[in-house]
Amino acid sequence: MAYKEKYPSELLSQAVEAISSLPGVGRRSALRLALHLVRQPAENVHHFTDSINRLRDQVRYCRCCHMLSDSELCEICADRKRDARLICVVESVRDVMSIEATGQYHGLYHVLGGIISPIAGVGPSDLTIRELAERVKALEDPSGAEVILALSGDVEGETTAFYIYRQIEASGVKVSSLARGLGFGDDLEYADSLTLGRSIVNRQEFRP
Repeated sequence: MAYKEKYPSELLSQAVEAISSLPGVGRRSALRLALHLVRQPAENVHHFTDSINRLRDQVRYCRCCHMLSDSELCEICADRKRDARLICVVESVRDVMSIEATGQYHGLYHVLGGIISPIAGVGPSDLTIRELAERVKALEDPSGAEVILALSGDVEGETTAFYIYRQIEASGVKVSSLARGLGFGDDLEYADSLTLGRSIVNRQEFRP
């Protein structure tokens, strides 16, 4: 019979339950965090919980690229110094942050919100692929623009890249992918800045 932790307080038990629902946080780690919060000044904990509440209730997605934003248009899309002829397609907000950290890319982004994964029940309609196709179609000169497919090199990433290519190839836009400095199946989030930066600079024409 598995050992079950007994808590001296139902409120503590509920806090542990809530914290352990976060990805990568087990019940023992959740207990340590809960006990840490109890020992903090009330104003510190209230600031912490207020920040989480504001994040959930007030943050929005950029109407153009679907990046997290405090306003209707994110700072990257609103920056006129960025190259609007370049659209880097990524899986998640975290990927945008990883690429920005390289300092090697100065175009715009498009966040899919995931990748096609039949096993996980994620299809094209669950992602922002249609919005990307419409965005490319609305470009003044698609032939002078480039879409960079910065997706992971695993089967699901390649499937998603191929599907996107089929949706936008008729527009005449140039489609490229990251140079294979990243290993097969690597996530952008875990790639070091130097390798990721080189993969962007040395990107190659996408070949389905």
